[in-house]
Amino acid sequence: MNNTGIFAVKPIADYHEEAAGKHLVRALGVPALVAFGIGGIIGTGIFVLTGLAAAQHAGPAIVISFIIAGIGCMFAGLCYSEFAGMVPVAGSAYAYSYATLGEIVAWFVGWNLVLEYMMACSTVAVGWSRYFVKLLDLYGINIFPAWLTSAPFEASEVGFEIHRTTAFINLPAILIIAAATALCYKGIKESATVNTIIVAIKVSIVVAVIVFGAIYVNTSLWAPYIPKNNGTFGEFGWSGILQASAIIFFAYIGFDGVSTVVQEAKDPARSVPIGMLGSLAICTVLYILMSSVMTGLVPYQQLNDAAPVAVALEAHPQLSWLTSWVIWGALFGLTSVIITMIIPQARIWLTMSRDGLMPKYFGAVHPKFRTPHIATLITGVLAATFAGLLPIGILGELVSIGTLVAFIVVCIGVLVLRYTRPDLPRPFRVPAVWFTSIMGVLFCAGMAASLPTATWMRLVLWSAVGFALYFFYGYSHSRLRRGAPEPPAAAAASGAGTR
Repeated sequence: MNNTGIFAVKPIADYHEEAAGKHLVRALGVPALVAFGIGGIIGTGIFVLTGLAAAQHAGPAIVISFIIAGIGCMFAGLCYSEFAGMVPVAGSAYAYSYATLGEIVAWFVGWNLVLEYMMACSTVAVGWSRYFVKLLDLYGINIFPAWLTSAPFEASEVGFEIHRTTAFINLPAILIIAAATALCYKGIKESATVNTIIVAIKVSIVVAVIVFGAIYVNTSLWAPYIPKNNGTFGEFGWSGILQASAIIFFAYIGFDGVSTVVQEAKDPARSVPIGMLGSLAICTVLYILMSSVMTGLVPYQQLNDAAPVAVALEAHPQLSWLTSWVIWGALFGLTSVIITMIIPQARIWLTMSRDGLMPKYFGAVHPKFRTPHIATLITGVLAATFAGLLPIGILGELVSIGTLVAFIVVCIGVLVLRYTRPDLPRPFRVPAVWFTSIMGVLFCAGMAASLPTATWMRLVLWSAVGFALYFFYGYSHSRLRRGAPEPPAAAAASGAGTR
């Protein structure tokens, strides 16, 4: 096995040894993991992107777009599930890449997971701020002036230039991340409990919109189901459906976060696959039903709004009573997404630190709360900074590309490990692995290819910074190539009891 150079591969046995430690609390059962996955998925997608993608790209056929994106995620989820059973540690796609494709690839994936989790946390916080201000307006409360609820910077329409705005800072976005960070610092069990409660609330509201809204659906608004393309790629027709699937892919980000808490899951070989695939299946059904109801309540062109669900409801006076509940549901939904973005990011940094690729304080575990408290604080501070200073456009454009890169690597990694280590025990095996893995790569690569050129340019810039950090610090501190033992802090934590 190659344990030298930038393509050093970490033995699977090392991961099993790490998983046997007790530095993290195994407190999450199947219900909590399913709720964790749902908490990460239902948020910006169902409350914002559904309407925008329907109005601008797919029309009523937005349902097909959700199915396409969901299938791509399903293939990736199956590959994640096989790895989660074999490599039962908190590093998700980073750890899987380290075990199959080598250290430099693992670093690249881990660095891009920062785009998925931390930037998604910031993006959702900006959306939360908008809904929070809308709620205050609904009740006639004006405690936040406009210059305290918007980003002080904005991107130019062309190129990478950033301009100042009249705003000072997005304070509500900072405050919600601070509150979520404090909760995640306290403990995984408390975070999971709060998340489960929030998930129950927001799913109940989504179901209420589906059930009561279905009564007033006008099926004639679904014709034509696939609007004719207007001559531009991505604007209706089948190209519009495909473009919409790449846009609403953001709506599915979060289910893979279940794999990052595998060391805190009970019976992870069984519960983690159920948590990932179960939450993905539930949310796909809810997305399909919700988008069908919304496009049946109003002409799809009217959904071109930052709050499309409210627009659809307000068109029917009989449903106006649901509007305030939808706003509350959006706030709860986005809050749980923030929680389920902070937790995975902190645990990825913890794993990278234990491998020596990040400074050792990223891997510190609180002696009482048994959480990676320093990594959690760093995640919260950085996410709050980005959310307070940058607009949702700059933040959101990097999230999907970082996630798609991770998904592609995981799908390839499953195939590689089937060939290089067929002897390894696999508590969960991907069915029809060649078909599933290749289709996962094709679906994710296709969605990535449809993203704007500027997004790829920013990915290249972000990757260049990441590789510079790797060669400046990670390469020389890698425990794998130095043959170093487990860090003292981790070893001490491994011998400690759980609370």
